[in-house]
Amino acid sequence: LLWSSIVFSKEYFIGGGPDGGTFIYFSNGISEIVEEKSNNLSLVVQESGGSVDNLKNVNTNKFDIGITYSGDLYLGREGRLDRKGRQYRNVHALAYLYGAPAQLVVLKSSGIHNVSDLSFGKKVAVGGIGTGASTAAERFFKSMGIWNKIQPQYLGYKAGSEALIDGQVDALWVFSGFPNPAVMNAASKDKIKILSVYNEAAEKSDFLKDYPFYSKVIIPANTYQGVLEDIVTFQDSTLLTANKRIPSTDTEEILNHIYTEDGLAYLVNKKSTAKAMSIDSGLTGIVTPLHKGAKNFWRSQGKKLTPEQSQSF
Repeated sequence: LLWSSIVFSKEYFIGGGPDGGTFIYFSNGISEIVEEKSNNLSLVVQESGGSVDNLKNVNTNKFDIGITYSGDLYLGREGRLDRKGRQYRNVHALAYLYGAPAQLVVLKSSGIHNVSDLSFGKKVAVGGIGTGASTAAERFFKSMGIWNKIQPQYLGYKAGSEALIDGQVDALWVFSGFPNPAVMNAASKDKIKILSVYNEAAEKSDFLKDYPFYSKVIIPANTYQGVLEDIVTFQDSTLLTANKRIPSTDTEEILNHIYTEDGLAYLVNKKSTAKAMSIDSGLTGIVTPLHKGAKNFWRSQGKKLTPEQSQSF
């Protein structure tokens, strides 16, 4: 056997997400597609705290690929993600996966009707420490002027859902595609309601002005058991990202495997949230530079890139 005939597989690490969240379904599905379709690439899923954790690990090359909210990526590049002002400039976007709407869940019996009702020392499960959910929660509640008036509980979605039902917290903050399993779990065990936070955010603070990557979205009535009205909220875009040092041929190949009829159908089978993925929607919510391989892929699909997406660093 000649050495020249041996094909060595390149192994990349992809950051998953917290238990009960949507990230893990996508990272597993993308890994399995690449494993099936590629002759020389493999993606190994790594446990992760979520969006911010993935951003930091991809930036330092601990992970090669990760799933990150557009807002965290945008703020991270600008040095606005944390008090240290660190800039995460090694992380470039590959594609839009799905929208992640804010879902602020309370029990119908709670007497909580709006965001300001939480300000009297209410306990809010905001997601695990370092997750995109908890970061977005702090961002939102600070903008609304009540972050110091609530008691944030750093619980993952599943644990937060159980705590809501058991009366250990007063509200559950979920920042994920819908229907979310943790919210479904709560709705199956008690009567819930989801606060329509968009109007409060738009009317009472500069939240939407300060964070332009958020957009209005409606969670349709009957998405969750017993929630009979449309919920008006805001969403971030969930993105597939990669370290800029990965060869462009490899990121382009990964996108070529995902964006086939079979690839997209496989992801929808893993998680119905993937229905949001298509060639048409592939650049939704991306306000930061694309990876070079992603630029090549999307241009080959006839997509026109924005100046922000076209930047080279």
